[in-house]
Amino acid sequence: MPYLSIRGARLYYEDTGGSGEPVLFSHGLLWDSRLFHRQVEALRGHYRCIVYDHRGQGLSEPPPGDSVIDLRTVYEDAVAVIQALGLAPCHFVGQSMGGFVGLRVAARHPELLRSLSLLDSSAAAELPLTLARYRLLTTLTHWLGLRPVVDRIMSLYFGRTFMRDPERAAERALLRQQLVENPRAVWRAMQGVIHRRSVEGELHRIVTPTLVLVGDEDAVTVPAVAERLHQRIRGARLKRLPCGGHMCILEQPQAVNVALGDFLEEVERTSLQEEVLAVG
Repeated sequence: MPYLSIRGARLYYEDTGGSGEPVLFSHGLLWDSRLFHRQVEALRGHYRCIVYDHRGQGLSEPPPGDSVIDLRTVYEDAVAVIQALGLAPCHFVGQSMGGFVGLRVAARHPELLRSLSLLDSSAAAELPLTLARYRLLTTLTHWLGLRPVVDRIMSLYFGRTFMRDPERAAERALLRQQLVENPRAVWRAMQGVIHRRSVEGELHRIVTPTLVLVGDEDAVTVPAVAERLHQRIRGARLKRLPCGGHMCILEQPQAVNVALGDFLEEVERTSLQEEVLAVG
């Protein structure tokens, strides 16, 4: 299996190859690179698609010891992945935690990105009440694993439309099982995410073309959070998906693919026009 040795860790990744513009996908907390398989299938004919697992999640190895995997470390990993694979400038697609990473890359290393897509994500730190609830979930996971809290996590991650649809019961069961399969050690990544610092004060530095996508039923990063990103990132586009929760990418993959494909085409078209004008 392909691994990158990055900053003391071995990170699992997959690369479709090809001559198209590179698109790097960064997954959400408690998931892994499989999260994007429908997006990769939709885009790989035109783009070089790269997915990877954050350290301590999926098939990537956790660092030794029992310390928290903080978000700064995960962000620095992303920078190192882009540099190691020679992807710059690349399109960056981040879902939730992956969006937290993408925001930091865009604000601090704009030369590495051609575009930024934020799917159900946020620039803010957790509010005190929410943080207290997430601390409880993390503590239980630390000692007992995800099984005792998986139903609560499902209700947070997925919108009511998806959760109540009888025709998607089998799909929900598979996703629930995927969450349960996380090792207890995933608490280290959970702790790092819930205690992340706000980067709202850095949003004015983002000049990368940005898409902000959110589900109308998202209870984790509510639509108002997406509205703030849209207002504070210069030139950002906003797309709201009806009947989608925090995991729009799983609940409405086709709608996400259309929004993402349209955005990437727009970025490429604008870039080409700018090149023509520069030559002229």
